[in-house]
Amino acid sequence: MRLRAGVAALAAAALAVGCAQGDDGTQAGPAAGQQPPHRKSAAEAPDAPGSHAARAAAARRWGLKAVPLTPPPPPAKKPRIRTRDGFEVDDHRELNLPPVFTTVPTRQKIVFLTIDDGAEKDPAFLRMMSELNVPYTAFLSDYLVKEDYGYFKRMQDQGVPLNNHTLRHPYLPALSYARQKREICGMQDVIEERYGKRPLLFRPPFGNYNRDTLLAAKACGITHVPLWNEEVFVDRWEYREWDRSIHRGDIVLSHFRGREDWGGTMTDMARRFLNKVTAEGYAVARLEDYL
Repeated sequence: MRLRAGVAALAAAALAVGCAQGDDGTQAGPAAGQQPPHRKSAAEAPDAPGSHAARAAAARRWGLKAVPLTPPPPPAKKPRIRTRDGFEVDDHRELNLPPVFTTVPTRQKIVFLTIDDGAEKDPAFLRMMSELNVPYTAFLSDYLVKEDYGYFKRMQDQGVPLNNHTLRHPYLPALSYARQKREICGMQDVIEERYGKRPLLFRPPFGNYNRDTLLAAKACGITHVPLWNEEVFVDRWEYREWDRSIHRGDIVLSHFRGREDWGGTMTDMARRFLNKVTAEGYAVARLEDYL
């Protein structure tokens, strides 16, 4: 018992020395053999979802050249959205028809990604955009979405707004007012039934519309008709403006497409999009936050 007590005293003394200050006033480390059990540091802990460290790891995993920039907080006061010059229909303002626009007025260096129709249903794309925490807006057509409503429910569960792109993607100006209304209101009904909410945004197929289109859209509860200023594919960008450049507040279009149409995947498209906008100093914001 005396031997054990002596050993215990020596061990206590060693620990005391190990925790004492050195001659220069600094804290000395524990004596050899007396290091405390290793605890994982904050740097070694799993990265919180959405944190910069998690997004940096995701950027490496998905082959991006840089981490996508974080957008600013949504504006407390929404910008006033007006129809772009030359995009008006007769009596547009008098009838208070939904504005048709390609850019959101903002001083922030942001762009908005929108994706149309719903043909390709790539689970890797859902993982990529979720892990990178990049917002986007979908415009859906029922004749394609109905092949897998669940895919777009998973998309919605990740915070992606689901909006209206008609039931069957027709060339709307060739249809009567009544048929246009069936296309637009019918898709409103599908989205409400399947996803619980009637959209406020509508994009006409091919970007083509006339006065009846906007009258029908308004009657179906639509408040905004966003078009686009750039379009991104797997292998290229296309531009509406003569300067072939991205601008603050621009809406960018892409499509749900895969290798059969593009020779590449949705993740390839997203990589091309993110590499360019990030390199040019743009963050990707959520379109609905500005409307």
